[in-house]
Amino acid sequence: MILVTGGLGFIGLHAARALLDAGEDVVLTQYHVPRMPDFIKDEVGKRAFVEQLDVTDHGRIVEIGQKYNITGICHMVSPDAELSAAGYYRIVVDGLLGVLEAGRICEVKRVTIASSQTTYTGEREGPFREDKPMRMAATNQGEAFKKSMEILSSYYTQRTGLNVVAMRIGGIYGPMYHSMGHLVSRVVHNAVNGTPLDRSGEAGRSVEGRGIFAGDGGDMCYAKDCGKGIALLQTAENLQHSCYNIGSGRFTSNGEMVAAVAKAAPGFKMELKEGAGPSFRPNAYMDISRIKADTGYEPEYQIERAAQDYADWLRAGNPQ
Repeated sequence: MILVTGGLGFIGLHAARALLDAGEDVVLTQYHVPRMPDFIKDEVGKRAFVEQLDVTDHGRIVEIGQKYNITGICHMVSPDAELSAAGYYRIVVDGLLGVLEAGRICEVKRVTIASSQTTYTGEREGPFREDKPMRMAATNQGEAFKKSMEILSSYYTQRTGLNVVAMRIGGIYGPMYHSMGHLVSRVVHNAVNGTPLDRSGEAGRSVEGRGIFAGDGGDMCYAKDCGKGIALLQTAENLQHSCYNIGSGRFTSNGEMVAAVAKAAPGFKMELKEGAGPSFRPNAYMDISRIKADTGYEPEYQIERAAQDYADWLRAGNPQ
């Protein structure tokens, strides 16, 4: 039984589905946003269980862990970006401590924590590898807190022996994504439903990519692949490292992405600026050699297949 904190969030749901497919039962926690897509709801009460949790309530985490006799924890909680600085600190740092302590008390085999590709912010070119030293600075929320979580977890492991693995998760898009921060999701929604590409964009099936360069891009990883990577790291018998990238393992340009979406949604057009923009980084993708070697992870949804699957999901009437 694996406890997935934030298990009803975007990536948490895909991780839960992959864990179920791997033969694990799951406990999924929610704070205030209940969501239950078709690909999970038939398992609720059988192999998937839902519990309310404020991750800063350390006693409650232990209570849930002992109730279900958990064997692992997958920590996926993502605080609301609109929180105050103090509020964000409290959930990230105090919540992490609660999860680590619950893992120790419940004697779980492994705790995996959701880190991010934002740890590579400031790198001038890729591929981005886990063993490259991180800069001791941060220019955004994600970079600051994900680096801190990795360092604090590593020290906790040194002190207690708890097996903690950081998962540096890439730019994820796909079903159940709701914040629309990722360009791929906005483009697919626009192509299928005519929703605005951005706050200033016009709804419709032919849009101008304002300020979007065809040559820019990055590591675009589909949510189903990400979920599978998380499940593999959570359930692997032995891991050789304490930090792993989870991504597509390749650079996908905006031009490639738009072409794939147009193929999945015939009639869709989007004009992009030629070339690359001033913030372009060569080979801006995450090296996934480490997770491949230790778990056999292989992304199955490159951009064309992913765009088609995502478009089909939205056409089926799913709002996110």
